[in-house]
Amino acid sequence: MTAVDPALFRTLLGHFATGVAVVTTTDRAGRPAGMTATSLSSVSLEPPLIAVCVDLAAEMHDALLQRHGFIVNLLTAEQEAVSRAFAAPEREERFGATGYRLTAGGLPFLAGTLARIECAPFADHRLGDHTLFVGRVTGGTAGPGEPLLYYRGGYGRFQP
Repeated sequence: MTAVDPALFRTLLGHFATGVAVVTTTDRAGRPAGMTATSLSSVSLEPPLIAVCVDLAAEMHDALLQRHGFIVNLLTAEQEAVSRAFAAPEREERFGATGYRLTAGGLPFLAGTLARIECAPFADHRLGDHTLFVGRVTGGTAGPGEPLLYYRGGYGRFQP
């Protein structure tokens, strides 16, 4: 089989609407680290596992390899600016753009999200130019609101 052209690959997957999340953890120095992610998946119910894919070149990649655990913050429709801030290359703009607090274990989480999924490291697998990080869900919270969606390179809202 031949590989698909990268531009076609992006176009094809761009037609899959996803929710938007910000993955947060701490880096080697204990500073908050985070990135916007749309590659989130439920993996298993027993044990409760989720997975997120992170580019090998991303700053967040090294932070997740430290195996401190991580939090998946599911964004509300009103948090597009938060998504954009965590997608920006400038680290300073990320946590300064939104309020955050720390869990009892010292992991940063964002305020006002649709849900917060707390994870302990479970496994990681290098696959192509990304690593698939699998986390065991250890807790979380869910709140009111509508999800922020991403489709064909743009943000949108859920229309029931």
